[in-house]
Amino acid sequence: MSFTLFDAEEQAIEQARLLRDRLASAAPECCADVDALVEAFKRSYREQQRLVRVSDRLQGQLAAATQEAERRRREAETAFQQLKEAQEVLVRAEKLASLGALVAGVAHEINTPVGIAVSCASHLSDATGKLKARVDGGGLGRTDFQRYLTTAIDTTALILANCERAARLIHSFKQVAVDRASSERRRFGLSAYIQETLVSLQPNLRMGNHSVTVECPVDLEMDGFPGVLSQILTNLVMNSLTHAYDDGQSGRLTITITQPDADTVRLVYTDDGKGIPSDHLSHIFEPFFTTRRGEGGSGLGLHIVHNLAVGPLRGGIAVDSVVGRGTSFTLTFPRHTPETDGAEAAG
Repeated sequence: MSFTLFDAEEQAIEQARLLRDRLASAAPECCADVDALVEAFKRSYREQQRLVRVSDRLQGQLAAATQEAERRRREAETAFQQLKEAQEVLVRAEKLASLGALVAGVAHEINTPVGIAVSCASHLSDATGKLKARVDGGGLGRTDFQRYLTTAIDTTALILANCERAARLIHSFKQVAVDRASSERRRFGLSAYIQETLVSLQPNLRMGNHSVTVECPVDLEMDGFPGVLSQILTNLVMNSLTHAYDDGQSGRLTITITQPDADTVRLVYTDDGKGIPSDHLSHIFEPFFTTRRGEGGSGLGLHIVHNLAVGPLRGGIAVDSVVGRGTSFTLTFPRHTPETDGAEAAG
């Protein structure tokens, strides 16, 4: 036996009809009142049926909406994962581009001392050839020999000085490049490492006639990930050169290192460029935020800086800027980076 939702109501109406039929002969004066009660009950019954139909329709719509919401949630999760993966690829590409700029910058710097050394060697070779010709011809005089000695001493000194300069540049490049690529932990002198990092940026700085002033205690020893710090400084400088100055405008950059306490380092990087509008300040560390869309700006430089500062460096970064007066980034981090796994250190 099956029951419907309104079986009881149907039975009650049927019983009321039977009762009314009996009252028609026994007490006809009560029929009108019974009819009124039955009609009121029927209206209530019909309203309940209507509400049930509405409820069924709404439940169907809710179920459909829930299915659609679930479908869209899955699509959103898939899209978010794809976006995250794409962002990671772009961040890695940005880091590789930065490493490529480091290679290009150091190669440009090495060209000068190597070129001078080659020119000096060529000049010394010519002078030696001429001296040999005089010796072979039996016409070598004291004056000729003294002139050759002066040339040899001067040129060998230049060759040695420029080869040593090239060797220092190569050493700096190798160390910074290894630090960037491997993100290995080691001890290093902060002042010297900042100078090594700036070597790769000299072509860009000279192109715009920009100057960099570094104030750092020469004996400040760090224990952490120098490649992370190099990446941060490179991105900050390149961000200034890209956004803070118009073409042909030279700027003054400063890097100031202080210690609020023995275990904490504060790095303040400042430029005297055009500054950042106040409505942009809250967005500059967001991925893909850039005011140079279509002009070479990826919007990832400062995002990488923020991630490295709060991640492997275990510190924090804040920005302060006044339009027309420049921008300042304050990076605070421990002198001895707490232990972390290699994956996180790699950023």
